[in-house]
Amino acid sequence: MGQIKVEKCPIDGLYIIEPAVHGDSRGYFTETYNKRDMAEHGLDMDFVQDNQSMSVKGVLRGLHFQKEYPQGKLVRVVKGRVFDVAVDLRKDSATFGKWYGVELTEENKKQFYISEGFAHGFLVLSDVAEFCYKVTDFYHPGDEGGLAWNDPEIGIDWGVIGKYDGTASADGYTMNDGSPLILSDKDRKWSVLKDTFTF
Repeated sequence: MGQIKVEKCPIDGLYIIEPAVHGDSRGYFTETYNKRDMAEHGLDMDFVQDNQSMSVKGVLRGLHFQKEYPQGKLVRVVKGRVFDVAVDLRKDSATFGKWYGVELTEENKKQFYISEGFAHGFLVLSDVAEFCYKVTDFYHPGDEGGLAWNDPEIGIDWGVIGKYDGTASADGYTMNDGSPLILSDKDRKWSVLKDTFTF
């Protein structure tokens, strides 16, 4: 052990992972994933798929979750910077509806493990960001759900300027530096937590 540092977040089921980075004048080397090291920290998940996306500054993807086939996600950034967020959707959890966020960058090389039962999203802070993630279940068409990124009940501090108008639209919102917020048509239409989950 010793190749990674694992920090438990204030919400159970979320972990920040810092791999060892070996660098010199030529560049660097790091193990981005080692099953044995993860298991020694109690993280014994089985990943079945790797995904990668590229987004430009101001893109906010999320908040997404899977309805019947929940995925654990190990996420990292290989280019640029993002603010990455998880929201607890486990109905029996003491922290249901609470969120936690971490900045992931190509420089800090931090990884964020999000267990099954969370919604996930991220905001791109750099001109371009390339985002990689491993998942514990395959993609199932039609299984995706979502929450409004700006749900006032959840209250995520994305670092954007604007006022909630009752919709998930990006209209009227900007980043702190004035850059526009960019959402997909799908992500503009998600409902708030109280209208999505009734127990």
